[in-house]
Amino acid sequence: MATLNKALLIGYLTADPELKQTQSGVSVLSFTIGVQRRFAKEGEQQTDFINIVTWRQQAEFVTKYFKKGSPILVCGSIQTRSWTDQSGNKRYATEVIAHEVGFVESKASTEKTYVPDAYAPQFEEVDINDDNLPF
Repeated sequence: MATLNKALLIGYLTADPELKQTQSGVSVLSFTIGVQRRFAKEGEQQTDFINIVTWRQQAEFVTKYFKKGSPILVCGSIQTRSWTDQSGNKRYATEVIAHEVGFVESKASTEKTYVPDAYAPQFEEVDINDDNLPF
């Protein structure tokens, strides 16, 4: 039987991304996105906070073009890792390993909309009498 492990998320960054390097110099970025649930509970919108990890050029891309509050598209797989803490307790972390990240909005849609200048020339309506028209 085949299996499938695919996560597709659109959410908002909860903090400015901070790029880190492994000891071997590979770029890695861990960040969290807030994703609103489809249905509100008792009129209150619920948000899930999903941990994302991305590597190399994608980590650098997110760091360069996204900031806190930016909408982001993440496509990846879900992974759970475990470790033993200093007290001897087994700990688990579930996160999405991003294979693709991208913009949700185009740059043009995020720019300010044009508002006419308040000092632009104003035009008056001219009342035209239809009786003098040749047609």
